[in-house]
This record gives sequence, structure tokens and C-alpha cells, in this order.
Amino acid sequence: MQTKQAPLERIIVLYIPWALAALLSSDPQLSYMIAWLGSFLIFLLTLTGWVKPIPDDLTIAEQLMRPIFLVQIIFAGYMACTSIFYFMDVLGYQNFEKVSTTLVDRDRLLYTAQCQRYYCLGHAAFVSGILIFMSYDTKSKYYMPKDKLANLLMMFAVVSFPASIFFIRIPGLSQFANQFSSLSFIAGTLALAFAIPLKKIGNTLICIAFYFFNFYTALTSGFKEPIIISVLVLGVFLYPNYKKLVAGIFIPALLLLFMFLPTYNRIFRQNAWSGDASADEATQLALDAALSSDPGDGDDSNWGFLAYRLSEIDMFIKFTQSTPKNVDFYGTKLLEQSGMAIIPRIFWPDKPSTEDLIMERVYDAGVVNRASSVSAKPAFIVDAYLSFGGLGVFVIMLVYGAVAQIISVKAEKLFGGYILGTALVFSGLFQIMWRGLSFEFLINTVFWSYVSMLVIHKILTVSNILKEI
Repeated sequence: MQTKQAPLERIIVLYIPWALAALLSSDPQLSYMIAWLGSFLIFLLTLTGWVKPIPDDLTIAEQLMRPIFLVQIIFAGYMACTSIFYFMDVLGYQNFEKVSTTLVDRDRLLYTAQCQRYYCLGHAAFVSGILIFMSYDTKSKYYMPKDKLANLLMMFAVVSFPASIFFIRIPGLSQFANQFSSLSFIAGTLALAFAIPLKKIGNTLICIAFYFFNFYTALTSGFKEPIIISVLVLGVFLYPNYKKLVAGIFIPALLLLFMFLPTYNRIFRQNAWSGDASADEATQLALDAALSSDPGDGDDSNWGFLAYRLSEIDMFIKFTQSTPKNVDFYGTKLLEQSGMAIIPRIFWPDKPSTEDLIMERVYDAGVVNRASSVSAKPAFIVDAYLSFGGLGVFVIMLVYGAVAQIISVKAEKLFGGYILGTALVFSGLFQIMWRGLSFEFLINTVFWSYVSMLVIHKILTVSNILKEI
């Protein structure tokens, strides 16, 4: 296996787009485009193995859940590449047509370019952290017989789901419910991908039932992300065995979801969240509205989704406008609050509400009015900026990438390789790292997910399911 460390000069190349965009900051349109395209260059240089060779213990198709691939593509792709529609909106475009006859707001354009530069810097730092620690050379002391993997994965799905229900009923331990719910979904989807090529009819039917149950839950959640993740993860797991089928079905399916989900979600929320209809009725109404709409007819909900909800740059801009001008940088305060959030409420009944702590900085920045019931929590990179500015973006995003990679390597050592380690446990317990939420939520979840990972490993070894070499 290749163990070559990434040359420093090649890692430095990842920062050239950010540096060039910063040098040309006086031309915000050009600066934005360099920073935005810079993320695509970072993807190209890292995913092709130019900066550091991709681990060769598996084919690329067989290791897509490792941080360098899926975590980078989802996290950095969502963070750094989705703002192009907002940028077009700033320039006066709507539904891809120039409609504004007024002058472009230069201040807004300057802030948009500035935030995109932070995104580019954050992307480079994040993937640098991954590359520095990307080594799967150390052999695991444990193994799982391949002929038992399919049944074990299905067992994980079956056991994790009731475990999530159990934890949600215990005050102070509800965070574990989210962990095991996510683990159940990943296990069920992975088990389905295993059962189909093995032609295990019983396993396949059970896993299909689990998958559609999870998909229905996502469909009635009122959120777009779980629906997209449900389709994406199944496609990733099936890809090694059915490359052409996945490319021909799942890629168009994901594109269709992005076209129709804005309308679906808007109608679903209007009916279900207002109490005017049950979840089932709201789902049917939303499906009818989405399927009968024409994505090319200029539906404002679609453009609004692309420009203002697909990307979080509008919120980031509001934070950069207030900090440090009106609100000082927070320094270590957000990290200290994250340390408080780690303590389970069952041990600290009077612990301050994590949601309230996070929303306080949202109110202080003027992102949301205190009288509003809207929840608008900052993204991870925004908290990095609020803590120490541009330096915080670089250092904290570097650490973020390093932590994701270190956990993936540790999981593979504990669980005997990629399938149980990264594909199941890392992707199931640490799925929050795909998105990067506020410090308090993410650090708390990662800490307790790591504890859960160690506990699951202990259970599997004591029960002799996971065997020591």
C-alpha cells in the first residue's frame, strides 16, 4: 500500500486560488469566480491523487465513503460550490435570466466575494487536514468473516432502530437517539447493497422494507437533506457492483430531486406544519404539486431555494457585516460553550439550552430578530470565522479535516477494515461531519459518537462477533 506523505509544496498549491482571489479583491466579480472555481481545482487535485496518492488497498469505487471522497464532496461541495446562484442573484439574475435594471449593490457583491474567499480557504484547509492524516497502512487486529458481513449489517439495522427509540424516551440522552437512528439507516442501506448481489432473498426483502421506511420518514420530515442523503447513500453503496446502473439511474434521480424538492417541501410545510393536514395528506398534496409543476416555468420557490436556501452564504455575509464591526470576535467562548454542551443533561438538569446559546450570537449579529420564531444556526465555518476571523477559518478547518480522517482510520482499525469501519460506523455515527453544524452541536455529537464507537467495538469483541487476529 502506498504510504507516501503529501509533499508540502503540493499542499501549498491548494491555497493558490484563495491567495489569488485575495490579491484581486478590488474586483469582486473576478475575485469571487477565482475563489469559486478554486474549489473545483481543489477537488481535481485531491481526488485524482495529485497532491497525495489515493489509498490503494481498495479501488476508488470501493472506498467512496472515506473522508477524502464523500465527506469532502458533500461538506466542501455544499459549503463552497452552491453559492453560485446567490452570486447570480446579486448580479441581478433570476431563473438564469438578467432581470434587474438597477445597479448592482457593490457592498453586497464585495461581501459575497469575501465570504467565497473564506469558503475557498476553508476548503483548502479542510482537505489539507484529511491529506496529512490519510494513511490506512496499519493493519487491524480484528477481522470479520466476509460470509457473515451481510447478516451482521442487517443485525445492526434491526438492533440500532429500537435502540434509537429507547434513547429518545430517556430524558437527557436523546442525542444518542440520533446516532443510532443514523446508524440504523446506514446499516440497512449497506445491508441492502450487500444482499442484492448475493441474491439473499430474505435479507433483500427485509432491507428493502427498512430502506423504504427510512425514505418515507425522510419524505415526511419536511427537510430536503434526508431525502437527498437517502438516495445518494444507496447509490454509493451499490456503485462498486453496478457502476453503469448507478450512473444511469441515481445521478438523474438526484438531479430530479434538486428540481422538484423545493416545490415539494414548500407545499408539505404549508400543510403539515400549519396543522391543516396530516403528514400523509401533506405528502400527497406536496407530491401532486411537485409532479404537476414545470421546473422550467420560473417557479419562484425553485430560484429562492437555489439562491437563498441551497447555500448559506447569505447568513455568512450577515455575520461578517457585524463581526468584528459591531460584535467582537468570540475567541475561545464558542469552544467553551461546546465543552458545556458535551455534559449530558441527565447529569446536569439545569444545563443551559444549547439551542439558546447558539441563537444568542445569531440575534447579536442581527441575522434573525429576537421576536421571530425562526431558527437559523450558523454553519461550522461561520463559527470558525466568528472565533478568530480568517486565521480561525484556516486553523479550525484544518483541525476539522484532520479529526474526520483520524476517526475514519481509527474506525477501520477497530472494526477490521473499510466496510464495518468507515462505511458503517464512521458514516453512521459521524454523519454530522458531512454537513458541519454549529460548534456546540458538532463537537458534542462527535465526542459522544466516538464513545459510542468504542462501546460498540467492545460489545462486538466480547461477544466474539468481531474476532481478533
